[in-house]
Amino acid sequence: MFQTVKTWAALAAMFGLALMPLCGKATAEEGKTLKVGFVYVSPVGDEGGSYAHDQGRKAIAAMPGVETTFMESVPEGPDSERAFLNMARKGYDVIVGTSFGYMDAMEKVARQFPKATFMHCSGYKSHENMTAYFGRMYQARYLTGMVAGAMTKKNEIGYVKAAFPIPEVVRGINAFTLGVRAVNPDAKVRVVWTRTWYSPDDEKKAAESLLDVGVDVIAQHQDSAGPQEAAEARGVYSVGYNTDMSAVAPKAHLTSAIWHWENFYKEFITRLQAGEWKNGNFWYGIDSGLVGIAPYGAMVPQDVRDKVDAAKQNIVDGKLVVFAGPVKDQEGTVRIGEGRIPEDSALLSMDWFVEGVIGTTK
Repeated sequence: MFQTVKTWAALAAMFGLALMPLCGKATAEEGKTLKVGFVYVSPVGDEGGSYAHDQGRKAIAAMPGVETTFMESVPEGPDSERAFLNMARKGYDVIVGTSFGYMDAMEKVARQFPKATFMHCSGYKSHENMTAYFGRMYQARYLTGMVAGAMTKKNEIGYVKAAFPIPEVVRGINAFTLGVRAVNPDAKVRVVWTRTWYSPDDEKKAAESLLDVGVDVIAQHQDSAGPQEAAEARGVYSVGYNTDMSAVAPKAHLTSAIWHWENFYKEFITRLQAGEWKNGNFWYGIDSGLVGIAPYGAMVPQDVRDKVDAAKQNIVDGKLVVFAGPVKDQEGTVRIGEGRIPEDSALLSMDWFVEGVIGTTK
């Protein structure tokens, strides 16, 4: 059973959202097929964020009484609003938007079609018939950072393809860096912004620019495997994102921070069909099975695997909290005090880099 780890109560208070989940609108009538539409910001392809969501779509398409469709490569902004409108007018019971920049467009359409259920991934706005949902990917980022920190020889790691400096991305870079420095306090993480979610050529070039200045491990926050390809070509290591990218770079790939959207979507549809789903704001942790890491590459030593596996179990058990203080920023100022655990609102609005990151949030 997929477990709800925590509602976004702190964020809800910040934005004046309802603290309790809201009643779901779309419920499966007996004998009625539930129509579910997905909208993706990039091509589905064979890896990346849209591919991961599409694995979830395929999982629910195999469930009784469910029909699905999807639209891919839909830009954020007016194009996404048209996509949501198109599905709503065609009578889709559930419409799923899988990119942060879809949030405002989806909220606008959701208010026009109160009988449908709208699901927005990675945002913070909810409505009577709209849910905001995401996973604590920063927990998996921390673990992959531990792997990278253990495997670098130059103590220079590139976080290539950091898309946009929104809190989700900044939080992930920080968690990755904390994981790196938990096993290798001398290592640093260099960040390059591409300001794209999916642009294979640009992302590969950005990775190459980091390799040119001497990094020997490449990580990423993008949909494409361009950074993995660059690392493979240069004979250095890499850490992927969204899905297991080992097939693209078998000699480079250490692991990936990955999503298991099928776990969430199947549970959501099951509850919706039973009339038990409640809309609201949800942020699921690594213990839910939504986020995790891909199998280790053959080059990762057993002692590193054991250390990372132990850290993962400690996160699940609540013994390890990624952002527990003390945490310093790039200037050495303590941002999270000794023994302090930041509220979710602080994580969800994070706009500063931790000590060890080379780069800016601008």
